[in-house]
Amino acid sequence: MSSEGETAPKVAIGISFGNSYSSIAYTSGEAKVEVIANELGDRQIPTVLSYVDGEEFQGTEAKSQLVRNPKNTVAYFRDFLGKDFKSIDPTNCHASAHPVDAENTIAFQIKDTEADEQNTRTIHEITVRHLRRLASSASDYMGKKVNAAIITIPSDFADAQKDALNKAATDAGLEVIQFISEPVAALLAHDAKINENSTQDKNVVVADIGGTRTDIAVVASRGGMYTVLATAHDYELGGAQLDQALIDYAAKEFMKKNKTDPRTNERSLAKLKLEAEAVKKSLSLGASAAFSIESLADGIDFSLTINRTRYELLAGKVFGSFNRLIESAVEKAGLDNLDINEILLSGGSSHTPKIASNLKSIFADATVTAPSTNPAAVNPSELTVRGAAIQASLISEFEKEDVEQSTHPAVTVAPHLAKAIGVLVGDEFVTLIDANTAVPVRRTAQFNAAEGDVLVKLCEGVSEIKVTKEEPAPKEANGDDEDSDDDSDDEPEEIREKIWKAGDVIAEAAVKDVKKGSKVEVQINVNADLSVQVIAREVGSKTGVRGTIEASA
Repeated sequence: MSSEGETAPKVAIGISFGNSYSSIAYTSGEAKVEVIANELGDRQIPTVLSYVDGEEFQGTEAKSQLVRNPKNTVAYFRDFLGKDFKSIDPTNCHASAHPVDAENTIAFQIKDTEADEQNTRTIHEITVRHLRRLASSASDYMGKKVNAAIITIPSDFADAQKDALNKAATDAGLEVIQFISEPVAALLAHDAKINENSTQDKNVVVADIGGTRTDIAVVASRGGMYTVLATAHDYELGGAQLDQALIDYAAKEFMKKNKTDPRTNERSLAKLKLEAEAVKKSLSLGASAAFSIESLADGIDFSLTINRTRYELLAGKVFGSFNRLIESAVEKAGLDNLDINEILLSGGSSHTPKIASNLKSIFADATVTAPSTNPAAVNPSELTVRGAAIQASLISEFEKEDVEQSTHPAVTVAPHLAKAIGVLVGDEFVTLIDANTAVPVRRTAQFNAAEGDVLVKLCEGVSEIKVTKEEPAPKEANGDDEDSDDDSDDEPEEIREKIWKAGDVIAEAAVKDVKKGSKVEVQINVNADLSVQVIAREVGSKTGVRGTIEASA
């Protein structure tokens, strides 16, 4: 036991607090991130609390109560934090305890004690209970009391929502070291896995496809620094819509042999929802899966086998919505699909292979990272919590005031280059620093050079999309006129490629008396005030041309 007045040691974990599922993780002494399972062995813990005769259930046990005890089961409550009742959409709670307006906050009326009477529990109280259970599971696993956390939040969480979550965490016995946005946490965990590539310049789309909502972020990763260029959100698009396609299909098949529509009965619908989610997960791994529900409606058992192809056809409109949302975010960022280097799928619904295959066809030049495209990919359900745990290991030893000062907007909103910068040596142009790169930054490149004096031009890099059409293959003179007619209507395929050109010239420098066969090295330093220093010299030479370009006003 610690002596009186002695501060307990800080034990920090990462928490992903989702609207559908939550998870907890920590970084061990070997710098290895481990996602912690709760007492039931769940690493993906349903964000659900349920009460039976005063006993509290969490996670999978609570979720199963949606069938037997829906009115005393609270689910999908994360997004209600920090909001007033008039602004919320309670649709996702139709099969569980309904939110009510209670003295300028949101609450739930549930029987959470042994007494047979309802109690009004605010969203704050429910969140405190949930976070306390998560911290308790982590403490039990680690063998020491967890008292601090990095918590992930959606990129559009308002200040009022952050304040409400911070207060709930504090009341649950957790010091919030920092909030980290979900796309940044996911990308941090991904780059930590592929450490050798984490400092490469790239444009990444992080698609967080959850149970009830989808959040897209376009992130410029420059030298390991992340800048969010654009975000897009759909609060009615997620795994639940994929489940609904399966629910409707199963209900119609049931109705072919029976008169009752199971969707019209709350208990039957709850059974269908739980089974549809399980079938969806099975179809992400195998070619077929089976519904099997005891006493679905009117005491009638139900079984049905469905294959992945049928499922993908049934949910075709939903898959199309994912594609459009992601493309809209890229357009909002002012980028073309060809500007995207990588698409990182995050969130539980990202296990669905069709989502990844669609994106591979739309973003042909990008790497799509998901379990179905790369077996070594980090589990999408664990990306954000792993990123939170990594961040916790990096900054948990700092004082909270230091963290707040170092993450203050005045510090973190670093200047960025609005345009790319490149170098033209002879006819060779190379973009050295891409747009949206945080400064200060340094880049160096070497170029082949002609003998004698070499003119080096520092230019703005301008990218454009070049569209060409493939030449049609020559027709064989085989006398088969019928086949020739069939092919006559085929349009030549368009080929789109991104090319860089030299734009406006910023500065020029001449490197004198370059020897035959030598190379010219150019180094560009962009300072924090956006002034630019350029050094051009023959490789191996100790002298060169130096110049400074003042930042434009």
